[in-house]
Amino acid sequence: MNTVISVKVDKEVKASAQEVAKSAGLSLSTLVNAYLRQVAATRRIELYAPEPMTPHLTRLIAEVEAELASGQVSRPFESAEEFLADLKK
Repeated sequence: MNTVISVKVDKEVKASAQEVAKSAGLSLSTLVNAYLRQVAATRRIELYAPEPMTPHLTRLIAEVEAELASGQVSRPFESAEEFLADLKK
């Protein structure tokens, strides 16, 4: 027996979720049902909401990418001791 639930969702979130579901050959209803079945079966709620990029983080990533491109990175180390010894040079 099926029942209907009504949930308010941001339009952009709904459209994005529908796109993801469609790309997997699923309807949004099937996707929601699968998640609710998972919650019921595992008794766990797992949520993921990525943090938006900040200007500061964007700058830091650009700095790291520039260092990598110019070869300004240290070599790999086999142990913490080896790393610490290299720092002391």
